[in-house]
Amino acid sequence: MYPWGVSVSLPDQDKKKLLARLRRAEGQLKAVGRMIDDDKACVDTLLQISAIQGALEKIGGLVLAEHIESCVSEALVHGDADARQGAIDDLLDVFGRYGRFGAR
Repeated sequence: MYPWGVSVSLPDQDKKKLLARLRRAEGQLKAVGRMIDDDKACVDTLLQISAIQGALEKIGGLVLAEHIESCVSEALVHGDADARQGAIDDLLDVFGRYGRFGAR
């Protein structure tokens, strides 16, 4: 799709932050499993699930922002008509599938 070799290459500090968020969400997900095993209150379990969803939305928003700032930007500036349209189509697909992401 992006023939000039653009890939998401986060700065190390951003990558560390994203990985920390993912590890936190992973811990929350394991906690939900334990809550279900231990027959914890439904409301408490649902609140934990909501926290996981929020964390994943934030992570997705950060990855999307990086994609726009790197891959999409490069396609719009340096790509041919097919590359530009492909980048736009990708964004429309992402927005259509995921609907919303948290802002930075």
